[in-house]
Amino acid sequence: MNARAIGAHSGSALAPVPLGQWMGARQHHFERMATAHLPPADQEPQRLHQAMRYAVLGGGKRIRPLLAYAAGELAQAEPALLDAVALAVEYIHAYSLIHDDMPCMDDDVLRRGKPTVHVAYDEATALLAGDALQTEAFRILAGAPADADTRLDLLQDLAEAAGTAGMCGGQAIDLAAVGRPMDLPQLETMHRMKTGALLRASVLMGARAGRADAVVLGELRIYADAMGLAFQIVDDVLDVESNSAELGKTAGKDEAQNKATYVSVLGLAQAKERVGALHWTALQALGRIQDSLGSTQRLSQLADVIVARRS
Repeated sequence: MNARAIGAHSGSALAPVPLGQWMGARQHHFERMATAHLPPADQEPQRLHQAMRYAVLGGGKRIRPLLAYAAGELAQAEPALLDAVALAVEYIHAYSLIHDDMPCMDDDVLRRGKPTVHVAYDEATALLAGDALQTEAFRILAGAPADADTRLDLLQDLAEAAGTAGMCGGQAIDLAAVGRPMDLPQLETMHRMKTGALLRASVLMGARAGRADAVVLGELRIYADAMGLAFQIVDDVLDVESNSAELGKTAGKDEAQNKATYVSVLGLAQAKERVGALHWTALQALGRIQDSLGSTQRLSQLADVIVARRS
């Protein structure tokens, strides 16, 4: 990737900026980067490229890029390298959503308030769009503006998060568990892989792109592991308490498909209590590194956003 083009924004904030302003600026910047670096819609094969852009652009909270930017700013990472990390993690996330929504998996028709990719295009194009986004993620990191050792570390982080020890493995467990009871340890193992691994990678890759040492990375792993589980529990709660218009995806699907969730295993009240406990664990980890590199405020604020979200 072109370091000058991809890093065309200011680096770490030098003065306090309201969270909403910071998030909006980072989300807008990410959208511009993705718009510029995804294959053009009019380039052959056009339908494939259009589906890739449809899946990534114009929607989503960008939680994973925001976590990468926050961790990277804490670790004083170069903006151009953080852009590469943010694009890579979001491409992997987008690919996973495309495949997750297909008839052979969750068979969903709504995502981010619009038809899913296989509905808007077709199943074969959706499958290829997911495959292509996955490879684009690794291509971006392979050409990221960093030394070879750093690039290798980032590639390994993303591969572990996306593979059988992470997202793909968790999805396989999820599919195999439909209609079967699960206890809490089994459920948490599944979601540490399916949802938590990529959230953890977003934080660790952002920090690894900068000056984070082993101690800081260890505490950030605790933070990210806790927030990865909290994110999934909030998803399970919202699936019960919200409607499709609020969520931007089909509500009530977990119960309809007889899937084990934190709500079905713990009950609604205890699931919410678990979110609070995980939130506290994450904030405690940040507190232990507050003075190591700089302010952990952004990561703390993003934890608040994750547990309070309504979609």
